[in-house]
Amino acid sequence: MPGFEIFGDAERKQVTDVLETGVLFRYGFEGTRNGHFKALEFEKKLARITNARYSHLCSSGTAALGIAMAACGIGAGDEIIVPPFTFVATFEAIINAGAVPVFGEIDETLCLDPDKLSDVITSRTKAVIPVHMCGSMARIDEIKAVCEKKGLILLEDACQSLGATYQGKALGTFGLAGCFSFDAVKTVTCGEGGGIITDSKAVYETADQYGDHGHDHLGGPDRGADDHPIIGTNYRISELNAAVGLAQLNKLDQILDTQRKNKRAIKDAMANLSGVSFRYIPDAKGDSATFLSFFMPTEERTRQVAKDLSENGVGCAYWYDNNWHYYKKWHHLKEMKRAAKLCVELADNLPDYQNMVLEASDTIMKRTLSLQIMLSWSNNDIDDRIQAIRKSIKG
Repeated sequence: MPGFEIFGDAERKQVTDVLETGVLFRYGFEGTRNGHFKALEFEKKLARITNARYSHLCSSGTAALGIAMAACGIGAGDEIIVPPFTFVATFEAIINAGAVPVFGEIDETLCLDPDKLSDVITSRTKAVIPVHMCGSMARIDEIKAVCEKKGLILLEDACQSLGATYQGKALGTFGLAGCFSFDAVKTVTCGEGGGIITDSKAVYETADQYGDHGHDHLGGPDRGADDHPIIGTNYRISELNAAVGLAQLNKLDQILDTQRKNKRAIKDAMANLSGVSFRYIPDAKGDSATFLSFFMPTEERTRQVAKDLSENGVGCAYWYDNNWHYYKKWHHLKEMKRAAKLCVELADNLPDYQNMVLEASDTIMKRTLSLQIMLSWSNNDIDDRIQAIRKSIKG
């Protein structure tokens, strides 16, 4: 991770196909595009890779979440349970849908804890959005069981976990829909892009319409002949972005193999280091291996190791202090800073984000460090990194 490490002739070829036709728009222009439909081709391949019936490609992972919520009927006033460890896009998409993010605790998967979901389910809860963070999976089968028991929609945010599986089944296929990001630093990148997968024809058709101003795409070559069954918005991806992503998606097996090999080498070398324990991964074979996350015994020790790793040339993420990925630093959410009045502010009993405390999650995140796994490392790079890690943790 990320895919931009291996840009090459394949990406250039796909982009050149588009530029030679002059057709950058993903719909129509059949007579001049010389058979090139890069977004459509990407969608078909993503569906095959994940074994989903339908796939829709859009402009970003954030857009994917927004489209998926609309297609699943999630909207104004609905409470949506999410984890406090995620990227801000998850709660931003919920708020922009007019819904209300409600934060549940995480466990040592670094994802939503299914055992504590009942603590935050209310009569207003409409859906649960587990986020498969840092390349690996939540206890998704148990979360799904809770949703089925409570009659809740399960919508998966798998934006960071393309290629990951649980018990052989792709993440993103356990719920009514699953969402992916293909931005500049994801496993597969379009530069900017996102995707939705679903087995529901109704969800797919609504998603396809909603992301393109409500077009039903049944008008044939004449785009103006399309009907508009619903009100939508513009979350389209361009053919140029789709072209880059298509070349990348064709490399996914290679990317996963490299990530898993590199992660395994580092994890094996760390296995006997004093005080180190690793993130719980419910199905290790299905880990996409974008990060190696581990715990130290105390917050003080974790902060010291993070400092030592940085000084020894090994960048690591201490998420507890991160501005974008953990709720402690989300002052814009806590203070509901916005450009215009948000529909969510009209909801009754809006959570007190300002004074929100998630003790179980804090206990875990205070002790968590994550090392990003890169594709471009040579064997010497990995050996050097291992030595630096040992030096840092042994102190």
